[in-house]
Amino acid sequence: MKPELGLSGEPRTRDALDLAPRFTEHDAVRLNRMFRGASTQDMLEAVIRDGLAGDLAVVSSFGAESAVLLHLVASVDPAVPVLFLDTGKHFAETLAYRDTLAERLGLNLVILTPDPADLAAKDETGLRWSYDPDGCCEIRKVRPLAKALAQYDASFTGRKSFQAATRANLPRFEVDTSDAQGRLKINPLIDWDAGQIEGYFIAHDLPRHPLIAQGYPSIGCSPCTTQVAPGEDPRSGRWKGWDKTECGIHKPGEEPFL
Repeated sequence: MKPELGLSGEPRTRDALDLAPRFTEHDAVRLNRMFRGASTQDMLEAVIRDGLAGDLAVVSSFGAESAVLLHLVASVDPAVPVLFLDTGKHFAETLAYRDTLAERLGLNLVILTPDPADLAAKDETGLRWSYDPDGCCEIRKVRPLAKALAQYDASFTGRKSFQAATRANLPRFEVDTSDAQGRLKINPLIDWDAGQIEGYFIAHDLPRHPLIAQGYPSIGCSPCTTQVAPGEDPRSGRWKGWDKTECGIHKPGEEPFL
């Protein structure tokens, strides 16, 4: 098995990682400086092929723009696990799109599901989304993902700064402060704009999520996703009517609702 490399270039052993945080804020700063000005492709090749961030996974919703990051990562190493949270509330179109992309790109798809005991105890009717969307996300997304990510040192996300004001100033590399083990969160597309995303789709002839044409530029679970009018924030259709902008997997340091 290929040894993990630390930022100094020295091998990092699993025993050492078990005794101390995998990454610190200082590590994230160094990585951001190391790849300042580097292309996304060069950064991904260094991080994946050189083991710079240890054991990696992609977290993907298979939403409107997911194909770009998935194609980029798969072009470097299709064996990188792609974690998908099957919440039980997705559009049928999303599940079909997931399967299409997985086959087309040869993805190492890992499907995560909520704990049946959690669902039975806290969402027996399946309607928690209607009165407590944070609680629904906690059961169906946050907890299953946290459990799965425990075995990885870093994860790739598809967040981009243009998607919402809450994402405008995110760096490429950050430490997931909700994780005591210091897991690294990597945002390869954070500085891409909508034109670059569109250009990549065209250049690589990537299939589109079928709901985009129906006015859904940002796609989550079906009960909490609505259509967006032209000119509106792409994520304004998520949890419309609620003071909520993220599902919880990207909100650091908050206590769970239970």
